[in-house]
Amino acid sequence: MQPIDFWYSIGSTYSYLTVMRLPDVARAAGVTFRWRPFNVRYVMTEQNNIPFKDKPVKAAYMWRDIARRAARYGLEPDLPAAYPLQGLELANQVAILGVEEGWVEEYTRAAYQLWFEEDEPAGQEPNLTLALTKVGVDPARALTDARTPRIIDRLAHETAEAMKLGVFGAPTFVVEGEVFWGDDRLEDAIDWALNPSPA
Repeated sequence: MQPIDFWYSIGSTYSYLTVMRLPDVARAAGVTFRWRPFNVRYVMTEQNNIPFKDKPVKAAYMWRDIARRAARYGLEPDLPAAYPLQGLELANQVAILGVEEGWVEEYTRAAYQLWFEEDEPAGQEPNLTLALTKVGVDPARALTDARTPRIIDRLAHETAEAMKLGVFGAPTFVVEGEVFWGDDRLEDAIDWALNPSPA
C-alpha cells in the first residue's frame, strides 16, 4: 500500500491535532504517511478563502472546537495560541529541509508543541532554535539552508502540487487522488487506503 500523503502547513491551527497524534494513529492502523509541508496561506489567498480573518465568532468557535478535540486525544494545549503566524513561510521552509534530511516529523511536532503548549509561536525565535535543537539539528546551519532559493522554490513547488491535487486547506490527506480535508477526516482517509471504494 502506498503511503498516505499528509498535506499540512505549520500555521494551520487544526493541523496541531493531527501532527501530535499521527505517529500513534499510523502505528495502530498499520499505515504510513508521507509528510508534505506546503504554504496554506498562499493557497487560501489565491482562492479568496481566509477562514478566520475578521471573523471573531468563527475564530472563537475554532478555539473551542480544538480544545474539545484535543481533550479527546489527551492533548493539553494552552489556547488560544498565537495566530496567525508571522513566520509561516520560514517554518515551512525549515520543514521542507527536514523532508530532505529526514527529520521533518520530529521538527514539526516540536514546533507545534512549543507553539500550542508553551506559547512560543512557530516560525520565529525561540521556537525555531528550540525545535531544531530538540531534534538534534544545528539551528544556525538549518536556518541558513532553509532560507536558500532552492528551498524557497521547493516550498512553492510543493504548494503548487497541493493545489493541483485539489488541496485547499490543512490538514489534508490524499489517498490515490482522493482528497480528505480536516483532522476529523483522518480516519476516513485511513479507511479508504485500507479498503478503497469501487465508486
